Amino acid sequence: MLTISYLRNNTDEAIQRLQIKNIDARDSISAILNLDDKRKAAQTTLDNCLAALNNYSKEIGILMKQGKADESAQAKQKAAELSDESKVLRNNLVDIEKQIDELIVKLPNVPHISVPKGRTPEDNVVVRSGGQMPVLPENAKPHWDLITQYDIIDFELGNKLTGAGFPVYKGKGAKLQRALISFFLDNAIDAGYREVIPPLLVNEASGFGTGQLPDKEGQMYHATADNYYLIPTAEVPVTNIFRDEIVAGAQLPIKYTAYTPCFRREAGAWGRDVRGLNRLHQFDKVEIVQVANPEGSYDRLEEMVSHVESIVQKLGLPYRILKLCGGDMSFTSSLTYDFEVYSAAQQRWLEVSSVSNFETFQANRLKLRYRDEATKKSALAHTLNGSALALPRIVAAILENNQTDKGIKIPEILVPYTRFEYIN
Repeated sequence: MLTISYLRNNTDEAIQRLQIKNIDARDSISAILNLDDKRKAAQTTLDNCLAALNNYSKEIGILMKQGKADESAQAKQKAAELSDESKVLRNNLVDIEKQIDELIVKLPNVPHISVPKGRTPEDNVVVRSGGQMPVLPENAKPHWDLITQYDIIDFELGNKLTGAGFPVYKGKGAKLQRALISFFLDNAIDAGYREVIPPLLVNEASGFGTGQLPDKEGQMYHATADNYYLIPTAEVPVTNIFRDEIVAGAQLPIKYTAYTPCFRREAGAWGRDVRGLNRLHQFDKVEIVQVANPEGSYDRLEEMVSHVESIVQKLGLPYRILKLCGGDMSFTSSLTYDFEVYSAAQQRWLEVSSVSNFETFQANRLKLRYRDEATKKSALAHTLNGSALALPRIVAAILENNQTDKGIKIPEILVPYTRFEYIN
């Protein structure tokens, strides 16, 4: 979340930049700053009350030693009154702080100065593109027909076992899935990321730390008996590894990668976007996460974008990279690049990765700080994450773009992982 010091020292800037996300934050910011003034005044009054109480406590001891019983009794009475007053003041302070928290957690992150204005995905800006568009045979099929033809993914069986959006991968479909996971992880490890295997359920504090709660509560599966949430992305548990931590500045950047299944309710999703592998409730993804020094975090972001781009290039998929406009950005992001690959049979672009810099927004919620080795002072770190990559739409594009008369040709880079060249 945003810090009160930022809102106070950069009020006009915060209002203007949040307008890029189509948020009119004037009233909210004004209310937060007014409450913060009340908080400071309440804290001063409480501090003065506690100081007076402390003085009376010392005076009582002196008076009792001097045998001044009446004066001591008066001092005790005054101390009791101050003690009662301090309890009221403390409760008032807690109430004001709660009001501030309730308002400030609803404010999204301010976008980076380079974020373009816009309201819809059509306003996103294409940064660059690459890869060759495939030429498909006349009888080319979309992936949902191909997976039935080759019996590699079974949606009906998944619907029987769980429900819509929970497919069962079979035979070479399962092997392709496993091959992609290993390939993505190997590339991340080669790029200096340390692999971890985190839990698939997280507590409420973890969901709050990365901004999924309370913003996306309705999109997360909730195990109510234990108040745990199924993760929508490995970003949540991996970034929360550093919650309530002060890391040494010399360690930065810290780079972690993780493969996990991901679970999303996708409430309200409908239309052609949800057909086949285009939108699932459970899917596999390899995530990359960095904790970085603020001074170099945007260099780290470009590094992560280049890493994802290299993977898509190795798979031979046509792609484009978009800088998201303010209206299409997430609640927590300062700057996001989306990767899309072209799905030839569907004749449309499919999002397969988002790479984002959150600056201090998550770190403030996480209480994640780094200590400067020279000054010995601590400050909020920057956090970044990206999909590298999400599997379903990558699989859809591979199946559609590589269909031949002999079957579906596996990208050459994956053959050592699949141990077969065709799905047929």
